[in-house]
Amino acid sequence: MLSYRHIYHAGNHADILKHLTVSQICRHFVKKDAPFFYLDTHAGIGQYSLQSEQAQKNKEFHSGIARLFAEKDLPEHIEQLLDIVRDLNPTDALEVYPGSPKIVDYYVRQKDKLHLCELHPNDYPTLAALFPNKRKANVVKDDGFAAVKAMLPPPQKRGFVLMDPPYEVKKDYQYVVQALEEGYKRFPQGTYAIWYPVLNRQQANDLLKNVKATKIRNVLLLELCIRDTEQERGMAGSGMIIVNPPWTLEKEANTFLPVLSRLLAEDQKAGYQITWITPE
Repeated sequence: MLSYRHIYHAGNHADILKHLTVSQICRHFVKKDAPFFYLDTHAGIGQYSLQSEQAQKNKEFHSGIARLFAEKDLPEHIEQLLDIVRDLNPTDALEVYPGSPKIVDYYVRQKDKLHLCELHPNDYPTLAALFPNKRKANVVKDDGFAAVKAMLPPPQKRGFVLMDPPYEVKKDYQYVVQALEEGYKRFPQGTYAIWYPVLNRQQANDLLKNVKATKIRNVLLLELCIRDTEQERGMAGSGMIIVNPPWTLEKEANTFLPVLSRLLAEDQKAGYQITWITPE
C-alpha cells in the first residue's frame, strides 16, 4: 500500500518544522571535524517542483514556505533554512522545495555519508537520479524501518537518523517506536528524529506515550499546530521527537517556534509546545 506521494504536500507547515529541525541538527554535526552518518528511512524524491501538477493541486506551500519566503527580519535559524531554499531558486521565484535529503546534502562534507531509503516505485528512481554519487549517498529501494537495524551502528561513530513515515498505514505508529528502540539499542549515542502528524490530539498523544514508555532518556519534543486539533479538517499540525538532540536545540526552538506559530496560524487555537518527553 504505497499511495502516499509527498509532492502533494511539499513546503507545507509540517515540512517547515521538520526541515528546520533537520537543518539545526546538521549544523550541530558539522561543527565537529569527525564525519557523520545520515539515515533517512522515508526519503521521498529529495526535492520537489512546486510548479508540478501535484504540488499545484492543493498548493499547500502557499500557506507554508511561501509565507516565510515573503517575510523580512526572520530569526537566524529560519533564515538558514531559507538560504537552502534560495540556493535551489537562484532567480528568487519559488519553484523548487528541498526534501530532507537535500537539506542534509547542503551541509554534508566529502567524508560524511548518506543512506537514503525509498520504497515507492515511482519515487525511488527520481531520488536515485538526484544522488548519483554512491560514495556520498547510498540510495536504496528498501524498507527504511528495516534499514535502522541493518545500518546501525555506522562506522563513522556519529550519526543522525530521520524517521518520517507517511502514517498512511496505522501500524507506522507502532513501527516507528519499534525502530527507535532497535536503533537506540544498537547505537545509543546517535541522534534520532521522528516526525509525526497531528491529525487528532489523542492519536498524537498515544505516540508520545509509547515513546516515553521505551524509557529512552534525553528526548525533546517540538510541536507546531496551525489550527484547532479537535476539528476534523486534516492535519492540524505536526511534531518532532528528538532523541539526543543538540544541546542548543531547545533554546533555538524557543526562538523560531513562536515566529512560525504566528506566521503560519490559521485560527486562534494555533500554538506550539517545547517540552522534554524524558529528560537526560
